[in-house]
Amino acid sequence: MASGDADLDPMEGSSGFSSDSESEAGSSEELEDEEEQEEAFSDLSDDEQMLDMENSELPGPEMDAELPPDLQRHVKFLNAMSNILLTKLSKAECTSLLHDSVESEFFVIDGDSLMIEHVLNSTFCEGQNLHFFYLVERFLFDITQKGAKYVVVFFKDAESMWARSAYHLSLRTSLILHLKNNTEIRVYTEFTNCFSSKWQDFVQESYPYFIMTSDKAFKLAGDKGMSSYLLKIFIFHTLGSEINVAMTSGMHSDVRRVYGYYVNSKIAATRCKKTQKDMESAQRAIVSFLTQNHNNELCLGDDQNSKSISKEVQQDLVQLQSLWPDGSDIRRSVCVVSCSVALKCYMRMLKNEENHKGTATTGNETKDEILTFQEAADICRIYCAHVALLLHLPLIKRAQKKNNLKWVKPASDFLQLQNMNEHFILKNLDAAKSWRSDMVHLCDLSDKLLLTRVALCSRMKDHTESSFQLGQVIEEEYKQMWDTVSSLTSGYDIGKAFPLQTTAKMMVQENNNPLEEDPLEVIPEVSLIPVNIPLVEEYAGDILKDLPTLSSDSSVVTSLSESKEFDNLLDWYPRKPLSDDYERTRASTFGEKTNDPWVRKRMLRSYQKLVRFHRFYGSTLEGNITKNIITSVQGGATAAPKVTSAISGKGKKLPPKKKADIIAEENIRKKKEKEDQKQREQWTLISKSIIKMIQENFDHGIKKLEEFLKKCSGDSVKLIAEMDVLESCFKIWVEHCQNTDSTKKNRDIAGRVMKRIHNIMDKYEKMMEKNQLKLIAAYLKELGFNKLAQSIPDIDQKPARPKSSKKEDRCTVGVEPARFQLKYMGPYLLRDERNDPDPRVTHFIPDTWQRELLDAVDNNESAVIVAPTSSGKTYASYYCMEKVLRDSDDGVLVYIAPTKALVNQVVATVYNRFSKTLPDGMVVCGVFTRDYRQDALNCQILITVPQCLEILILTAQRQAWVKKLKYVIFDEVHCLGGEIGAEVWEHLLVMIRCPFLALSATISKPEVLAQWLQTVKNYWQQTDKTLENPAKVMGGKKKQHMKMPRDQRSYKVRLVIYGERYNDLEKYVCSSKGSGIDFVPYHPCAALTVNHIETHGFPSDLSLSPPESLRLYDLMAETWSSWPRTQELDPEEYKCFKDKIVIKKNDVRKYEAELKEELVKWITSGQRDQAIEVLDKLKPRSVVNSTATMVKQFPMLVEALQKENQLPALFFSFSVSVVERLAKETFNHVTNKEQMKRGSDDAKKRIEFENKLRKLSKRAGKKQPSDPKESHVSDNMVMKETEQEMLHQKLQELRKIPADCTYAVESAADRKILDTIFQRLQLAKTVNQLRFYLERGIGFHHASLNSKGRQAVEMLFRLGFARVVTATGTLALGINMPCKTVVFLDDSVSLDALQYRQMSGRAGRRGFDVIGNVVFYSVPMPKVQRLLKASVPLLNGQFPLSVSLVLRLMLLVAEAEDRMDAKAKALSLLQHSMLCYDKQKKQLVLKLYFLFCLQFLLKEGFVDLDGTPQGFAGLVTHLHSHEPANFVFVSFLVKGLFHKICTLREKSAIKAGSPRFSDEVMESLLLILANIFGRIHLPSCSTEKSWATLHQSKVFLEDLPEEFADAVNEYNRTIQEIFGCFLLSASNQADMVEECHLPLSRISFEGVQPLQTCDAKSVAELTTPGNHPTTAVSPFACLSGITNLDLFKTYNVDSISLRTIEVSSSNIPVLNLVKYDQQGRKMPLNAYALDFYKHGSLKALLNDNMLHLGDAYNVLNDFQLTISSISTSLKELCDNKDDVVVLAFEQLKDTFNQKFEKIKS
Repeated sequence: MASGDADLDPMEGSSGFSSDSESEAGSSEELEDEEEQEEAFSDLSDDEQMLDMENSELPGPEMDAELPPDLQRHVKFLNAMSNILLTKLSKAECTSLLHDSVESEFFVIDGDSLMIEHVLNSTFCEGQNLHFFYLVERFLFDITQKGAKYVVVFFKDAESMWARSAYHLSLRTSLILHLKNNTEIRVYTEFTNCFSSKWQDFVQESYPYFIMTSDKAFKLAGDKGMSSYLLKIFIFHTLGSEINVAMTSGMHSDVRRVYGYYVNSKIAATRCKKTQKDMESAQRAIVSFLTQNHNNELCLGDDQNSKSISKEVQQDLVQLQSLWPDGSDIRRSVCVVSCSVALKCYMRMLKNEENHKGTATTGNETKDEILTFQEAADICRIYCAHVALLLHLPLIKRAQKKNNLKWVKPASDFLQLQNMNEHFILKNLDAAKSWRSDMVHLCDLSDKLLLTRVALCSRMKDHTESSFQLGQVIEEEYKQMWDTVSSLTSGYDIGKAFPLQTTAKMMVQENNNPLEEDPLEVIPEVSLIPVNIPLVEEYAGDILKDLPTLSSDSSVVTSLSESKEFDNLLDWYPRKPLSDDYERTRASTFGEKTNDPWVRKRMLRSYQKLVRFHRFYGSTLEGNITKNIITSVQGGATAAPKVTSAISGKGKKLPPKKKADIIAEENIRKKKEKEDQKQREQWTLISKSIIKMIQENFDHGIKKLEEFLKKCSGDSVKLIAEMDVLESCFKIWVEHCQNTDSTKKNRDIAGRVMKRIHNIMDKYEKMMEKNQLKLIAAYLKELGFNKLAQSIPDIDQKPARPKSSKKEDRCTVGVEPARFQLKYMGPYLLRDERNDPDPRVTHFIPDTWQRELLDAVDNNESAVIVAPTSSGKTYASYYCMEKVLRDSDDGVLVYIAPTKALVNQVVATVYNRFSKTLPDGMVVCGVFTRDYRQDALNCQILITVPQCLEILILTAQRQAWVKKLKYVIFDEVHCLGGEIGAEVWEHLLVMIRCPFLALSATISKPEVLAQWLQTVKNYWQQTDKTLENPAKVMGGKKKQHMKMPRDQRSYKVRLVIYGERYNDLEKYVCSSKGSGIDFVPYHPCAALTVNHIETHGFPSDLSLSPPESLRLYDLMAETWSSWPRTQELDPEEYKCFKDKIVIKKNDVRKYEAELKEELVKWITSGQRDQAIEVLDKLKPRSVVNSTATMVKQFPMLVEALQKENQLPALFFSFSVSVVERLAKETFNHVTNKEQMKRGSDDAKKRIEFENKLRKLSKRAGKKQPSDPKESHVSDNMVMKETEQEMLHQKLQELRKIPADCTYAVESAADRKILDTIFQRLQLAKTVNQLRFYLERGIGFHHASLNSKGRQAVEMLFRLGFARVVTATGTLALGINMPCKTVVFLDDSVSLDALQYRQMSGRAGRRGFDVIGNVVFYSVPMPKVQRLLKASVPLLNGQFPLSVSLVLRLMLLVAEAEDRMDAKAKALSLLQHSMLCYDKQKKQLVLKLYFLFCLQFLLKEGFVDLDGTPQGFAGLVTHLHSHEPANFVFVSFLVKGLFHKICTLREKSAIKAGSPRFSDEVMESLLLILANIFGRIHLPSCSTEKSWATLHQSKVFLEDLPEEFADAVNEYNRTIQEIFGCFLLSASNQADMVEECHLPLSRISFEGVQPLQTCDAKSVAELTTPGNHPTTAVSPFACLSGITNLDLFKTYNVDSISLRTIEVSSSNIPVLNLVKYDQQGRKMPLNAYALDFYKHGSLKALLNDNMLHLGDAYNVLNDFQLTISSISTSLKELCDNKDDVVVLAFEQLKDTFNQKFEKIKS
């Protein structure tokens, strides 16, 4: 990059790279082809895909002879399909599945996948039904609490996946019925499979956001892997149907979100139309195979026997109904019927065996392998007894120890028979409507561990009736059940209830596979190290006193007091202060001091060049409006100009005017008259030309009129001009009526006439003369508005000019006046705007809400501002900046923007707005981003991103600068609820002492945010009062904490809400018809349903335009003919419209509100059907969208918008490659169109003229004649020059692009400005193609495009030169690019309600467009509906703490000069978490978390007992954003592991200029870093695919070397112990009553009545909770043998911890070296960093490592910054310049950076 380029744009190169990077020379076309294949719009034919399927191979089930022949035929096809599918699934992106605006995110959960994931949960013990249901409900409850909207679908065919396990089959049926009966979740079971027409209709109607499914089935013996094929067929078909897929494998969550691997159907490009028959045939074959012969395996005999079991179940249920007519608990019903049917079936089986004696039998079969009937009855007795226990035992008494027992094979088979019976029973109960059991406890039909324990205890007893006691209550329950079983099996002798086991058969025995012993057998004792830290005492002292602490002479404590020596780091000084992140950020050279005059001159020129560019860029935003700021008198605050009140002098007698005042007033009056006369004359001169313009081009003429009116100071001249233009407009209307048939009148022309009348009557009515009023009345009459004409007072109502009735009728609009104004004048209706100027604002008159903002700034108050895009809320920010600049030369305002692109824009605006002479070394504006800074600490206005301001606020040595802060402005504050970095916004809001402005267009319930922030300000008010007391200031010295006098401070937080957009937005959906595109209007109410209105009401920001309000009324009146308010709400009779010449926007808003309120009343008062009909009629009809042809039709879409005069437009898609490709398609379309238009003759002429010009130029270059005698030669040369000019003109005409072959508007901007932009673009080598696009008015914009390209697109679009821009979502976040139309091109995971509002807010340019348009191109209709009706996000806060943050706070408090101020900041952050706002228990848990974070820091030696940082605390905090990798890295360093691998080359091997360390050493270092920093896990299925096609990247990262892995494991053990103790302590804050409820169904297992003493003693023997307590884990998890000990294994904390303490494993900083999914499959780490280091190829990262273009830049940039930070820190910590680790990391940094710079633009 040239140095001049860097000087001009210092942020160049830090914003990303483009896909046409120079570094990938020769590969850009290949990359583009690769991307095209990956898009949904691939041109790959179905035949080619079929060919791929036939030729592809995947290691899968081989041709198994046991497979049926019809299934064997499908195996090859299934393997080929799996290969293609795995390629797509392996590229799945881990993303947040739930966004903030969740109402737009309806999705489907595959019920069988849900079951697979939780059956495989590592904490679940098979047979513990209640624990399984708890796991399912905990998951569903978690996503429900996070706002998910979903349904669960169980396909009928999927039942076959479980057919070989009766237990799982019964469990599945129970789950379905439980979700249906006991929860509010919608469960669908009517779909046979994904090929059924019902399923297809459901998908098309509801259009799920994604389908959540598993890619691998539960392994069952004998299924030959076929169950997994069912899931793969489902996924393949789903992607082919253009429905996205989210895999359950690898799913995880935190406090706010759920993350999972997401496959975009468009990226997958799967087409299954031609494979559907094959897939459907394969599906049938698999289902048939899985279900056949499973009855034999379950001892059921043939299929006929299975049917007889079903019949037997039905008969017993009927009989049970007569025995228990009032119904019963489902557990009793299922138990007795399953036992009775099992006994009957077993007796039949025994009889069959006897009948077949002597026939073929297995020789090894023994008598013991078959149960006798009495032994079977024993099992049933044991089973009934265990169910009786379930009915009465409270949950906390059912904790079981995992045992090593198993049921003997015959008994196990009999229990399987019972499970199969349960399956049939539940199906019959679901179908039966006449009699139902109580379905509440479906989730607890059996408990295998308890059943085993009962079987063991029953055998241990002497088999007498009195020896085995269950207790009175339970025995009575059991006897009743057994008596019922006896009644149902009346033909069989099954024995009495007691004893439980009458035979000597051993039912359970020791398992051959012993349980694995836990390495950690003792739960660590919870004892805290005592500390002497004031911050800790003040924050957590209230709970610290109740926690056990170690004594001061404890070995743990005494070892901490000893200074830690690092034997492996002799030359290292870990306590040495490090440079902060600010100092390490790349700085401009402008601020560097030098004595070299030449260097200083060069630096000054570079700085001036930069300022010129910023002002030039800023001028495209607002025009040239630079204001020179002069600082007010030092020490005094600027008083706000006071606005005089109109009633302030009421009641007071005014003093008589002085003669001088009278003379002055007279002079002013004369001057005004003179000026009016001058302007009147000026109007006379230009009026004809303006009226002519209006006749030729109405919009252009009116624009010229408005420009004149703005310059006019006198209303009288304005009125004359308006009346003249009105007359001209009316003449146009009359002429139009005379030349047009009455049925084809364009009433928009009449609307223009009424618009002029509106302007005149609203602004000048009081000063109008009678003849002018008469003329207005005449115009109204001729338009047919007689009533309006009569409403004009004090004039003769006779027509101004007598006309025949025919002529009158010819000019009438044929519509009633109110209806006409609503339908044809909606965009032109006037708003109620203030007309009293505010002295604080010069170039416009602010609205009331804007004045409130200015008042807040004047009073040094904070404010939360919620107002739509383009409403003018940003003006308060610049007013605030001006105030800070005027007040002093050292006060600082910080403006926080969420993105670097927005930072650039604000910087340019500040440079364009303000200029100020400051002391030497100070500047007006500075910048600080993560990779660039300029004048950050010597400016008055700092523009930055949140992370960078947090660095300054939390750095001790920057506190002097922090105290200079006067205001902080948070732009786009809704990022407080974002996915990444949201906690930083929260930290800043609570730590700043100065006032702030928080701006956003999209916040739900902003009053909650304002209340929270007010509590923060109340804290600071109290803190400031405390700090003002000198006695409480450390050291007895009073500090100056506030320079502002106390009476000028303000701690008030204002909430300013303004909901009115300046322009209405009208929505359209595209309908493709042949080669044409229609724009079908979409009424906002069409998105609503009656249920939604009932539940949520009308969305607050769902507003209607006037025509839409009128249409809603018409449909309501049409639908309900007897509607009582038909007349009242008729537009002509409505109170706010009746006989009104000027209907205003506010009047229409009132009308809209009444219509909405009336529709709600319809729903609530019995007219629900009519309301449904109205909403249905509003829906558009016959809308045809085709995603497949989206790209091909895109140029036609642009042309259609151009014909409708709807350009300029922004076209949004969330795929970088799609965005670029669409721009390319449009460019190719217009260039091809031009070539076809010109033909070959034009090209020949152009070449001919170019050749002639070349020859003439050569001749003209010869020496000119100097001798006058050679005048004839001179004349000849003049002729040649003339010919040359003519040829040049002709050539220019030939080169000129036809108007219909470009979207550029040459007249939009001065040519010099355009040349400046294009010249700057030429310097950026990577955007050559973009330059050609922009010359045609076409552009693209995304985060991966370099800054020069982005800025060129932004400037040209704002200037109006470029009118077609395709863009990703990055453009929506605050970038000022207003347009006329916004088009949503396709659906995406990222397109939610928040993004929709941000993007659509760009439409409708204030001052340019009267209305904005939003077009949905290829977005499915259900998604459109959800986007329109979804609410904007609620800001709920993030988990605010981490171990690194605690250490940073300790550093701040310990090292700050003003420790009281630092402690106040730390306390504010700790005490004001938004997550814990008004939640006392959460605050206590947070305090405990803080204390245990501190315990870790103490034990690892990062702080001492007094809170003073030590060891490598500085290095850890520098890497804080990478926790826990920062702590692991330090442990590697301390143990000397890096020194072992960083061996220098032999001196003899070092050649001149070669590196000191070999590639092997560098790659080893990078392997280690890549294993702990920037980790990206690939989906587990990626390991199943063959990657033979990869040729550059290795893809899967190798494991850490053994010594490093041991160090990580040691770190993990320390973390697990400390945070396990934290969970033990936090359990005291849990709600144990709530913990005994299932989360979603709210079923309680607390136990209503306590057991009697005798019962409790008897039962105690049956429940064995194990050796460890269970007080800190979920009582449901205890059913599977989980104890407190398991809390020290973080991989399963989420499923076993007490959910009411709301702590997840994401809050425990463990670094798991290997990650597995629920199936036990390894989820490998992506080796992108190491691969890139080896080959340096961007293309390889995109193709092999499966990274997206934008993501590739971000992850590589982060990794490069991490290496740089580490290298710099190590260099500063070590005094030995030749230390091998320092040198190795420096070489690694330089080498990696060089490779990165090559692909960086």
